[in-house]
Amino acid sequence: MWIQKEVKLKPRERGFHLITDEVERSLSELSGVKTGLLSIFMKHTSASLTINEDADPTVRADFERFFNHAVPEDEPYYRHTYEGSDDLPAHLKSSILGPNVQIPVTDGRLNLGTWQGIYLCEHRNQGGARTLVLTLLGA
Repeated sequence: MWIQKEVKLKPRERGFHLITDEVERSLSELSGVKTGLLSIFMKHTSASLTINEDADPTVRADFERFFNHAVPEDEPYYRHTYEGSDDLPAHLKSSILGPNVQIPVTDGRLNLGTWQGIYLCEHRNQGGARTLVLTLLGA
């Protein structure tokens, strides 16, 4: 079985946000999959996806601080600044983290580790709604 859906996420502030529950709620078909794989693709160039710690919110805050330090705004050598000082750094952060994740599906559930969750990494100050493509393959 192949299923593909586009899911629009509500706008979020800049930072790292757990979206695991939203993804699971968007895929009622998940419960019928014994063994499978879920691919999640972000259709944007200034936001990204990753999987990491889902229990302690300080991890997500530390991610934001780290990436802001590693990829600062207002560098004099940036040329792509048409949409504001956060624009090019958002593209760089998105390329570093990537636009997609893959998660195994076992017995109707995402087979994530005990402390793992899916992050929407919003790199823009005003990123707006984000669209994901969810592709589920399973039997």
